[in-house]
Amino acid sequence: MKRDLIVFGEDWGGLPSSTQHLIKRLMPNYRVIWINSIGLRQPRVCWRDLKRAGIKLLSLFKSSPKSIVSDENSSPLILKPITIPAPAHPVTRKLACWLLKLQLQPVFTRLGIDKPVVWTSLPTAVDFCGTLQPEHLIYYCGDDFSALAGVDHQTVAHHEARLIEQADLILAASPTLASRFPPHKTQLLPHGVDLSLFTSPAPRADDLPHDGKPVAGFYGSLSSWLDYDLLYRVASHMPDWHFVFIGKQECGIGAIRSLPNVHLLGPKPHAELSRYSQHWQVSLLPFRDTPQIRACNPLKLLEYLAAGKPVLSTHFPAAQAMSARLYLVRDTGEMIRTLQLLRHPEQQPKPDLNHHSWDARAAQLKVMMERL
Repeated sequence: MKRDLIVFGEDWGGLPSSTQHLIKRLMPNYRVIWINSIGLRQPRVCWRDLKRAGIKLLSLFKSSPKSIVSDENSSPLILKPITIPAPAHPVTRKLACWLLKLQLQPVFTRLGIDKPVVWTSLPTAVDFCGTLQPEHLIYYCGDDFSALAGVDHQTVAHHEARLIEQADLILAASPTLASRFPPHKTQLLPHGVDLSLFTSPAPRADDLPHDGKPVAGFYGSLSSWLDYDLLYRVASHMPDWHFVFIGKQECGIGAIRSLPNVHLLGPKPHAELSRYSQHWQVSLLPFRDTPQIRACNPLKLLEYLAAGKPVLSTHFPAAQAMSARLYLVRDTGEMIRTLQLLRHPEQQPKPDLNHHSWDARAAQLKVMMERL
């Protein structure tokens, strides 16, 4: 009989996260109950937050406990509760926990769940985790929440401190993150890569520039951690190159959007990204030096490498750890010279990334969990 694994993560089915990649590979060994996002900040009176709240409310009324089903071979049982994101005051924390119990406990009772293994990648779930009387509590930390944009930092830090104390196992996605936690209960578990998706030949995307000029590309959130001033100076100096950006715009990106050789293609499904990264000339990681970037281990780094194109990056710890496989630059001049060099790069063998695959990471994780 499978053990029960309750997971608190982001909304299932969105852009695949590390937690989703790992949990999918644990499903043969566990009956997985996935709890959709317990937020990291208080909602604000804005269209984005009101829209998200409306979707959550609709999902609550559409999904009674009897109607929640899943195909255990392809997806977990997914629950979509309504609660108070990132509660700060003791009263709102108790109310948030009560709301979760009201919605989730009947489902857990019907399923016969008793002393499950509980996994959370969200510190704000800590209050409810404790009410489940878990056999083991696992905290997966993939970001530095103290530096992450769009987070109620003080509130989340308080929740995280309690979670660190209660957790039996802490999994950290980077050495910088791991250094923040008690060594006796912390294991390093870096991000992996879906090798099948990014190494299998994919047709060129129709909206990728195809006039014969070389293309430098980036995919991911267009957020404040990208160095838009650097990119503007480089792109304006190199009109014979196209610069392509794929992803949701999360902040103002400055004058770069006015350049004729800069293309903002918007977000794309994760399964479509290899149609871009396999066909542009250079993959970009143009990050600013920030606490969040110093702690990160970007998923796209291994995906870029698997696609087989040269990767040009600014300096940050995760990139420096793989410096033999990357082209690292510090300023505008170095980036321009490196792009000129990579216009006609020498053919290089694709790196062997089998030990970085999600299957390999999941195998490591299974050993860690068996030792609990």
